[in-house]
Amino acid sequence: MQTFVAAPEGAGVPVWLATDSDCAAVLQSLPSAQAVWARAQGFAAERHRLQLLPDDTGAVAGVVLGLGPAASADELSLWDAALLAERLPAGTYRVATALSAQAATQFVLGWLLGGYRVTRYRAAAAKPAAASGLVAPIGADLSYAEAAAQAMAWARDLINAPANRLGPEELAEAALELARRHSGECVVHSGEMLAREYPLIAMVGAASARAPRLIDCRWRRPGMPRVTLVGKGVCFDSGGLDLKPAAAMLLMKKDMGGAACALALARLLLELNAPIELRLLIPAVDNSVGSRAFRPGDVCQSRKGLTVEIGNTDAEGRLVLADALCDADSERPSLLIDLATLTGAARTALGPDLPAVFASEDALAQELAEIGRAHADPLWPMPLWLGYDDELGSRIADLNNVSASPFAGAIIAALFLRRFVTATPLWLHLDLYAWNPKDRPGRPQGAEAQCVRALYQLIRRRYG
Repeated sequence: MQTFVAAPEGAGVPVWLATDSDCAAVLQSLPSAQAVWARAQGFAAERHRLQLLPDDTGAVAGVVLGLGPAASADELSLWDAALLAERLPAGTYRVATALSAQAATQFVLGWLLGGYRVTRYRAAAAKPAAASGLVAPIGADLSYAEAAAQAMAWARDLINAPANRLGPEELAEAALELARRHSGECVVHSGEMLAREYPLIAMVGAASARAPRLIDCRWRRPGMPRVTLVGKGVCFDSGGLDLKPAAAMLLMKKDMGGAACALALARLLLELNAPIELRLLIPAVDNSVGSRAFRPGDVCQSRKGLTVEIGNTDAEGRLVLADALCDADSERPSLLIDLATLTGAARTALGPDLPAVFASEDALAQELAEIGRAHADPLWPMPLWLGYDDELGSRIADLNNVSASPFAGAIIAALFLRRFVTATPLWLHLDLYAWNPKDRPGRPQGAEAQCVRALYQLIRRRYG
């Protein structure tokens, strides 16, 4: 477990950060015996190389962390600090290298995220690691770092939850708890009302014993810019009657990753009192197989009035988002954002680390990508290429939910959603993976809260 500690100035084991270019100078600044030891170990500031420096008794008296080719220590990533949190022996540490305020904040956030583990589903809880404490570096925004770490851990917990432990009802309860904690309103639509007002959501969830819902939370602040978040909450996706193969279902508990990230973003905005009026919409469903399942070839009415021919029941995420986006768009918020684990095509194009971002304005996507790079929360702009819009054509309905073409799947999915966002001037669609496929410092294999920090920074930049 990683924590902060209050300590006198200079207390704690010093941690130096070294780049390729300043490694010699950093070693020269160490006590002579420690410098000799580091050189004897061949330390050369390779990225993620961690060198412990002993005192005369063998105890840890200092630490040097390599940052590789970074221009300076201010270019450190929060994941560099996460490595320290994972690998250092128990003790109290302080950063001995001077850092800018942003780098200090990133260091603190990484330190906290380095302690994330999933243990709640084990019969016998794992023995907790000995706690390490960090004397927060000067200039670090501790309020932001702690709030961001807690929000990301919450999103990860939701995504990591097995589908039998987290369905539409439990996802609604998470949103209700957030509304209660921050004095908001939360209405959960279900049953006949859902079928009448949000027919695509009701249709997708009809085959499951766990009833579908539309979760609608508001935090009213009249006169403030309105930001609306929409998160895809497919708690398990079997593919429906276009059934996925077994291997493709193994990670489908994470198909509510967009909803979890939207919840985490809402929590971060609320806890840090962003000067906005906030709305959060989550269509929460299971896409199941049963006698009430929607079928390939069905034609279904949407909330917007457009009819949709079902070309594939495994393209259900865009259907539930369509109804929620239509509702959100009717209020013309200042900024509308949807987050969804939507297409395998985005992962084929960009891999698991880079969510695809589509925007109503190219400059908005570029701005978000720039922020993501600065905060180690990367995204990559993709085009809303209207030349592919006719791929959504249908002979019998207003549009099809898929294209007959095997190409440009992520773009075509975004163009489908675009049909339901016609009034709001600024719209962002994030097609994310919400999963770490391998273990890395601070990012254990499993759930990941992508886009949360980048979107938070974008909203604060634009609205204060």
